[in-house]
Amino acid sequence: MRTTTGPAPGHSPGLRPGLHASAALLTDQYELTMLQAALSSGAAHRRAVFEVFARRLPGGRRYGVVAGVDRILDALEGFQFGEEDLAFLREAGIVDEGTLEFLAGYRFSGNVYGYREGEAFFPGSPIMVVEGTFAEAVVLETVILSILNHDCAIAAAASRMVRAAGGRPLIEMGSRRTHELAAVAAARAAYLCGFSSTSNLMAGRRYGVPTAGTAAHAFVLLHDSEEDAFRAQLESLGLGTTLLVDTYDVDKAVRTAVELAGPGLGAVRIDSGDLGVAAMEVRRTLDAFGADRTGIVVTGDLDEFAIAALAAAPVDAYGVGTALVTGSGHPTASLVYKLVAREDAAGALEPVAKRSVGKPSKGGRKWAYRRTTRGTATGEIVTGAPEDSAGRPLLAELVRDGLIVGREPLEAARERHRATLAELPQEAHSLSPADPAVPTIFN
Repeated sequence: MRTTTGPAPGHSPGLRPGLHASAALLTDQYELTMLQAALSSGAAHRRAVFEVFARRLPGGRRYGVVAGVDRILDALEGFQFGEEDLAFLREAGIVDEGTLEFLAGYRFSGNVYGYREGEAFFPGSPIMVVEGTFAEAVVLETVILSILNHDCAIAAAASRMVRAAGGRPLIEMGSRRTHELAAVAAARAAYLCGFSSTSNLMAGRRYGVPTAGTAAHAFVLLHDSEEDAFRAQLESLGLGTTLLVDTYDVDKAVRTAVELAGPGLGAVRIDSGDLGVAAMEVRRTLDAFGADRTGIVVTGDLDEFAIAALAAAPVDAYGVGTALVTGSGHPTASLVYKLVAREDAAGALEPVAKRSVGKPSKGGRKWAYRRTTRGTATGEIVTGAPEDSAGRPLLAELVRDGLIVGREPLEAARERHRATLAELPQEAHSLSPADPAVPTIFN
């Protein structure tokens, strides 16, 4: 694959006329109708604490991965109700004039704490804590959950795929299998968890993720012969390019590729058939023609299980699309955003909790720590008060009095994920369904 490195991460590109960058309407209607009723009752300005957590991990996964935190900070920075937003709410009769007046001046002025990106989490882990008035915090529920549920799901799948690849590079190439904006977020989450590059150019521009790509079957079919197509690609992109060899006959295509490029050909790509068998046959042909340094890239409906099955095959890199951007069968991380404390009549914060059957929560503002024994995680300690001796603190300050203070480079999150994986017990890395690898202990 031909790879380029995108620019340093910066602000998102501008949107086309008629749209704006505000995240304010990326919300559910009941957030605003709750706000209206709370303003009417006088409870809207009570202090409140909301937490984001998962009651269980999806599909027998052994750990979850935090991703999307910096995207939430971007959303919070732009979370304001502009004139067009307010006009829509007024014309649609969503809320009354008093609520519209409140929303016109809305600026989040509270505090946010959260697990850092790349960190592992487990059932009950309070991966994000939002403190503010009820009015300020309740309207953030949908945007926070939509970002975290998507990005954490992709990150968990990506992490498993990277582990299965055993150090071989992975290319994220799922843009055509999901929503256009979800594709950009998916590429970021995959890179965070160890993917080497993405086919998505917007992810390169927006987040600095290295990009990769050469040619599809359409390019070969366009030309009068496979030889003509290969020659054109080599002349344009150089010997280091990757030639797609399964449009017609794979063995013939590999021979043609080496005859044209010589032993300096960068790589060939196989996108169909029994990839393990095909890779072995292609490796034999390449070696027989002296192209022993030419790599083999495989693509085509790969997931972590298919990647693991190819561990013994002579594969140098994998391209993953559909399974990655759909969370490998689990497109949500099952995270919820729940009120866990609210100000009482005396002005003190008191714990509150749901007691619904099958959906209980634990009341009270919490702190979280990772307990380790000889460098291996042995417990997720969740406490009702700070405990310096409980282990490594997991909640970092992200927003202080409405000011964003917790941004960090994507590379820092990428390095954290590598360190986190090394800290998990060995059983965490098995692909078979099982209980979480680290128990959550509530103190």
